[in-house]
Amino acid sequence: MSILVVKIPPRDRLQPGRAEPVERTASEYAYVLSSDGLAVSGAGRCAPALLPKADTVVAVLADTDVSWQRITLPRAPAARLRAALVGVLEEALLEDAEALHLAVAPGAAAGQPTWIAAMPRAWLALHLATLETAGLSVERVLPAAWPDEAALGHLAEPLQGDADAAPVLTWADADGVLTLGLNGGLARQMLPQWQATAARWSATPGAAGAAEQWLGAPVQVLSDDERALQAVRSRWNLRQFDLAPRHRGMQAVREAWRRFMSPAFRPVRWGLASLVVVQIVGLNLWAWHERGRDRKPPPGDAAGAAHRASAGAGGAGCAAADGARDRATARGRRQAGRDRPGGPAERGGIGLAGGRGARRFAALRARPAQLHRAGLGPAANRGVPRPAAARGLAGGRVRRHPHRQPRTHGAHVMSHIRLRALGRPGFSPSGRQTS
Repeated sequence: MSILVVKIPPRDRLQPGRAEPVERTASEYAYVLSSDGLAVSGAGRCAPALLPKADTVVAVLADTDVSWQRITLPRAPAARLRAALVGVLEEALLEDAEALHLAVAPGAAAGQPTWIAAMPRAWLALHLATLETAGLSVERVLPAAWPDEAALGHLAEPLQGDADAAPVLTWADADGVLTLGLNGGLARQMLPQWQATAARWSATPGAAGAAEQWLGAPVQVLSDDERALQAVRSRWNLRQFDLAPRHRGMQAVREAWRRFMSPAFRPVRWGLASLVVVQIVGLNLWAWHERGRDRKPPPGDAAGAAHRASAGAGGAGCAAADGARDRATARGRRQAGRDRPGGPAERGGIGLAGGRGARRFAALRARPAQLHRAGLGPAANRGVPRPAAARGLAGGRVRRHPHRQPRTHGAHVMSHIRLRALGRPGFSPSGRQTS
């Protein structure tokens, strides 16, 4: 995730014999570009419209443009928090509180001591508007140094660019942020106290020699670009209250994604990726194991396999025997229908009129399944008279084959007509007239 750090130029200071400075924007901005937030990929200075594009855009303020005040955070709703802060800081500020922009430290709790950052509101709003006009959405505004438990001292060239001037020291610890020149008496007075702490010292390449001579110890060489990139790792965001970004929901998502992709969350990302890989491999192994169990029987199941084989053979034999028995029964029924004497009156039905009915149903074929549904075969074998069987068609139950679908009402009527046609003299199932 690429990060663009825009360095806001320092604000003009009051000078003897000069009028109050007028707030104006800069024609060019210094920037630092990083592809991962750890190393500098590019740096330079250009007009706002020519600044490179990146996934995240932040702005860094100079050390001398932010003042720090430590107060107890008042208990007030978010909509009235700034007014409550102005009431608390009114006597501690050197400028009009309405002309200042205030920001609360991250993670501050009501009723607990916290740090408040203050800076000129019109000056900061002018720079943010200039960058947004150029098509850059500044997500965060960061201080270059902030109060922290870990003490830090950084020495850099003076802002005026005078090579003969003494370097400027920025000291940050749990008591606040202090900026002063090395040629003053305060720096020499505080040096023994600072050396007694486990502070981390750094200096720009141009001030490294003077810093080591003044401190009496080696310092880490840290350029302004690298220091501005280090400020991105802080949790501070000075865009609060009336200068807060408009799209707060998207800003929160981007902030969460930025923190997740930061180096501090690298072990978490590796852990989540490993968990996903383990889950995928485990699911594939489980599916392969289940597929193997389905293909072959478990060991020691020889008796079950023999039982299934014998059951299959027995079932096939039973099916063949049932088929032969049904065919024999059907043949017996057909023979009984041909050879049984008597007319329709003896069978309990109403005959068809003359030869017209015989010719009309000459094409009908008596099938075994239809006879079986009519219940003629078993009744004849048990000696039941045919008239009783015929009456059973109208008022009794119709016997159905257990392996066939139930017949509709129309099918029962057609079967009934066929049976009555079989009972007429001189009519046979083949459609020929018999003498």
